[in-house]
Amino acid sequence: MSFHSGFVNIIGLPNAGKSTLSNALVGERLSIITPKAQTTRRRIIGIVNEPGYQIIFSDTPGIIDQPEYKLHAWMNAQISQALQDADVILYIATPGERPDADNRLMHGLKMTDTPVIIAVNKADTLDEAKLKEELAAWQSFFPGREVHPLSALHNAGVQQLLELVKPLLPEHPPYYEQDALTDLQERFFVSEIIREKILEQYHQEIPYAVEVVIDEYKEKEDIDVIRAIIYVIRDSQKNIIIGKKGAAIKQLGVEARKVMEEWLQKKVYLELFVKVKGDWKDDDRLLKHFGYQ
Repeated sequence: MSFHSGFVNIIGLPNAGKSTLSNALVGERLSIITPKAQTTRRRIIGIVNEPGYQIIFSDTPGIIDQPEYKLHAWMNAQISQALQDADVILYIATPGERPDADNRLMHGLKMTDTPVIIAVNKADTLDEAKLKEELAAWQSFFPGREVHPLSALHNAGVQQLLELVKPLLPEHPPYYEQDALTDLQERFFVSEIIREKILEQYHQEIPYAVEVVIDEYKEKEDIDVIRAIIYVIRDSQKNIIIGKKGAAIKQLGVEARKVMEEWLQKKVYLELFVKVKGDWKDDDRLLKHFGYQ
């Protein structure tokens, strides 16, 4: 019996629902999800293993049309790389979005020899007539490509999308072990949980000014001991993160620990510290230190 395995790279605009869909496809919470744009900064691999198939989904950052920082340029480079190394490209469209022939990405998707599926997300927000209009617009621009409506949030149309992907995968042995779920380590997901809670708890510029680094991770039999450093750009941001008499950072720790314990299925002792590192988003040395280069 032949085996099919390949990389399905998920791309789209910020807040299109890429991470929600990626989690739904994999069946596990790997990518953090918030209503804020640019929540996803790195490509996150999620692996689906089925008889005869291994599908490696790659959740990518949202496309940034006008990068302001070197971090943004790096995030866009992740998308470019995803287009190059994909066996299947999964573009996530949203209601009201239209393909533009003058857009470089759309032109590239139209011309590529790589199989492309257009998934129109949030289809549950449209009535039948409007949904037909949305699908027709994408089908007209991408004749011969699969255009599929779904709701990642409500897990509607997700299994059908998986079935559309399978025939497009090349014949290839599995790239990962059959019980593998991702190629990333636990400390990465722990840092992302903290960043997710920062995105939820703080507002204005704070969520976009932080980077979280796990300084220490000790696994014990009955508890994991985690020491994390939250890097910010300015002293004023540090003060906001900490809050009056440490109330804000204490609440952050409580909320992050709850999710960690549920995800790790064990007790967690979490320590949070805040450090100022200037404009790290434009500093090549710091970006490399944080794993962005």
